[in-house]
Amino acid sequence: MKGLDRILLSRMGPIVAGIAVGVLAPLLVHLGNPGNMGICVACFERDIAGALGLHRAGVVQYLRPEIMGIILGAFLSAMAFGEYRPRSGSSPVVRFFLGMFAMIGALIFLGCPWRGYLRLAGGDWNALFGLAGLFVGIGIGIFFLWRGFSLGRSHPEERSSGLMMPLMALGLLALLLIAPKFGAEGSGPVFFSAKGPGSMYAPWVVSLIVGLSIGWLAQRSRFCTVGSVRDLFMLKDSHLFNGIIALLIAAVATNYALGLFKPGFAGQPVAHTDGLWNFLGMVLAGLSFTLAGGCPGRQLIMSGEGDGDAAVFVLGMVAGAGIAHNFSLASSPKGITPYAPGAWIVGMIFCLAIGFMMRQKLD
Repeated sequence: MKGLDRILLSRMGPIVAGIAVGVLAPLLVHLGNPGNMGICVACFERDIAGALGLHRAGVVQYLRPEIMGIILGAFLSAMAFGEYRPRSGSSPVVRFFLGMFAMIGALIFLGCPWRGYLRLAGGDWNALFGLAGLFVGIGIGIFFLWRGFSLGRSHPEERSSGLMMPLMALGLLALLLIAPKFGAEGSGPVFFSAKGPGSMYAPWVVSLIVGLSIGWLAQRSRFCTVGSVRDLFMLKDSHLFNGIIALLIAAVATNYALGLFKPGFAGQPVAHTDGLWNFLGMVLAGLSFTLAGGCPGRQLIMSGEGDGDAAVFVLGMVAGAGIAHNFSLASSPKGITPYAPGAWIVGMIFCLAIGFMMRQKLD
């Protein structure tokens, strides 16, 4: 265990975490998860929002154990190595809206950065447009960071305050296992899809173990799909980006081995072929993630460490999933909806406005 931890804390750490994601995600698809969606933080939070009744899109409702596992794995790792440090107070309301617009952008594309890479590794060439948009969105965020953008400092909190997200994860696991029905004649949540992507899932024990493992590995290695690109361009440091390369190589190899690599544009699972909006959706998501300080996976991990600001961002993403489906903003394999462009414009105006306004003076 000590030897593994030394590796995770070294420059090899992100590579190990990337390989783990690249291998385990296709395995989850092989065991029942939707195609090219072994792990997608945005999609899985969207499914959780649906299971809790925050939206009524019947094909995307399920309490995904991977999300709970990532939070709990990060929490256990932080506790074990003295990195559980509850803190908050860094523009929580702004972070909530950043999470909301990040989710809207991700659901226009149909995937978070993790799924963008996994879609590409599965042969979905539409992901190239999404990843290009992600890099552009991160680039815009870097423009603001160079000019002093900051959401302010967080402040230490009581140790008990950092337990909220781990306790929520345990509560969601309990709901998954008990599957209670509320409301008249059991018509209310918890909802589970009878068809569509929400009805496709690996055995919950396997999904939970995968989530716990990735949460632990990513917490120790600081694995982040957005921070890796930011550091590559701002600091000329490829330390984190090596994890992305490792993820792609491992995922392509695993997909080939399992017979899941199916190259092309058309007919890809839970994807559409509108290149422009694949690009633009991830511009909004990438910008939101960069301004908030990390990709959705990293936000989950930090929330497990006790970071209340990251927890607010995660909750903003869950709320954004409900808004996206209730207001017909989320894409489908048929493409975007008529209402998505308007929401995208509002999101970009919000992100650009706080990018220009929330700056500290540089000496």
